[in-house]
Amino acid sequence: MASNPPHQPFRFDDEVAIVSGAGSRMTGEIGNGRATAILLARQGAKVALLDINASWAEETKRMIDAEGGISAVIHADVTDEASCKNAVAKTIELFGTVSILVNIVGVGGAMGDATTVDLAAWERDMRINVTSMVLMVRHVVPEMRRIGRGAIVNLSSVSGLQGGNPSLLYPTSKGAIIQMTRAMASQHGTENIRVNCVCPGMAFTPMVRSRGISDEMRQARVNQNLLKQEGTGWDVGYAILFLCSKEAKWITGLIMPVDGGTTAGKSVSDRPALAADVLAEQMTGIPNKAEH
Repeated sequence: MASNPPHQPFRFDDEVAIVSGAGSRMTGEIGNGRATAILLARQGAKVALLDINASWAEETKRMIDAEGGISAVIHADVTDEASCKNAVAKTIELFGTVSILVNIVGVGGAMGDATTVDLAAWERDMRINVTSMVLMVRHVVPEMRRIGRGAIVNLSSVSGLQGGNPSLLYPTSKGAIIQMTRAMASQHGTENIRVNCVCPGMAFTPMVRSRGISDEMRQARVNQNLLKQEGTGWDVGYAILFLCSKEAKWITGLIMPVDGGTTAGKSVSDRPALAADVLAEQMTGIPNKAEH
């Protein structure tokens, strides 16, 4: 009896993906959207590259073309519902369907606390960071329902999991994406549409580079994670790739930090008092009274 051919993991040959924010503001540089699009195409998916700046997405397409992948650039403003609807329709026209949606578009947005933030900027940036994802999902889900499956990944941030940000807008909008992901997962799970969320830490991307970050600040960011390594758009892209894959078919509603352990807490080596307490307990077998 002939056995079935072995399944090749992480192949996307039958998949059509939309990646919003698929460009990058620097030529040849790899941001979260560009990395995700390249990885999906590299694994066999046909990828619709959405960006409000078509030239940024064209550079991503050039990089995909160089590897023999299949993609198409679609100019889109994801804060505009008609533009989102058109982008989905164009993708279906080009590739026949949509089975994957990756919502990456986002901005740092308005600065300030509740007493100082510009409210017009607040409303604009909440629309970019949060409402845009609602609009894309609104027009992708009907096609996923038609084919009986789908995978959606929303990009948030570790700032949505914790405070300590001088901006009220950024952690608020990123936290909203996290809760929105859970709500969407519960609403669409019975339709075999999975919805997950990736929360990058302080990865070094073209957006960060464009702000003119100093070497000292860059190192300080690295020092905040447990691995003491600098993350990149590729690290974020690989996490998204996994959540889009058939191998993740039993995962929905997941909030995945990709942050070198930043949200796990401080390293024991950075907390000598705690390390000393643990060592004393191991040597004496008596719990430290201050801890119990």
